[in-house]
Amino acid sequence: MTRHIVTLEGDGIGPEVMTEALGVIAWFNQNMGSRIEAAPGDIGGMSIDKHGVPLSDATLEACRKADAVLLAAVGGPKWDKIDYKIRPEAGLLKLRKELDLFANLRPAKVYDALVDASTLKSSVVKGLDIMIVRELTGGVYFGEPRGIETLPDGQRRGINTQVYTTNEIIRVARVAFELARKRKNRVCSSEKANVMESGKLWREEVTALHQKDYKDVELSHMYADNCAMQLLRNPAQFDVIVTDNLFGDILSDEAAMLTGSLGMLPSASLGALINGKRAALYEPIHGSAPDIAGKGIANPLATIQSVAMMFRYSFDMAREAETLETAIESVLKRGLRTADIMSEGCKKLSTKEMGVALIAELNATLKTAKTA
Repeated sequence: MTRHIVTLEGDGIGPEVMTEALGVIAWFNQNMGSRIEAAPGDIGGMSIDKHGVPLSDATLEACRKADAVLLAAVGGPKWDKIDYKIRPEAGLLKLRKELDLFANLRPAKVYDALVDASTLKSSVVKGLDIMIVRELTGGVYFGEPRGIETLPDGQRRGINTQVYTTNEIIRVARVAFELARKRKNRVCSSEKANVMESGKLWREEVTALHQKDYKDVELSHMYADNCAMQLLRNPAQFDVIVTDNLFGDILSDEAAMLTGSLGMLPSASLGALINGKRAALYEPIHGSAPDIAGKGIANPLATIQSVAMMFRYSFDMAREAETLETAIESVLKRGLRTADIMSEGCKKLSTKEMGVALIAELNATLKTAKTA
């Protein structure tokens, strides 16, 4: 079966890392029988420059029809003074909302070869493997009313609304429980039920769902500020963390740095399963990194690992995903590094050189399998 994806390279380092990801997809098409056809689309600042909007109707419609979407990065200082409604990031938020991508999966895994890249002690992060499930289409980023208004006394007031419904909470919690069953069978639900009504509702609905359908999964609750502290104090206590949009944004970036570099971490944003098909967006979490754009030094491995997540969650290609992830680990074990994960005694590679090294490792894996 041919799978159709839309690739959105976007801004900053996006085109550089997307090139290497497409090279990997081409390798699997040529060597492992995959049939993945990629069509490019526009998003973010480059879409503003071309179309006047951060996400055109044509690109959105192509993403609706696709089996999955692979995105690299959006944003940059060139568009910082544009109104929030049409800034590059608005295109990404619109895409998530329009495709109803409510569950954001952000793994934070520490490879043995990179354990010293973390700012935490190796004894704290060695073997770490956490999955954060962030609710992605509700909460304060989308709540109404919102805006900036001028008060009668001349002061200005900024307004954002934190709001959640039962169904929004239940569907993302269900994703977390299902993932936990395939991992270490533990879920920690994080909110601020002590000071926020939305947090109180979140805790009550997650607890009720657990009692109804997932009693076999260990469930704990933790205030988001304590969760942030515990991620640094004892991250190994966590398996799956489920949380809202705002706290998920913060906690997942914190968890990312446990691994040593944002350049190593992928993500998946999933919609509901409807008629056997699930809308899905895969992207690295590192952003557009405009300070290094065009220098050829960006780490493409987060985008390439996003491809592995696409194989696994959208295309049921677990063997291909494992092959790719194993090849990445092997490259790192050989001491090959991009600048962001460079350490003493290792060899520094450019973005393109890392892509070449990974393809070489995949070729070696394939040769070994054929002679076994």
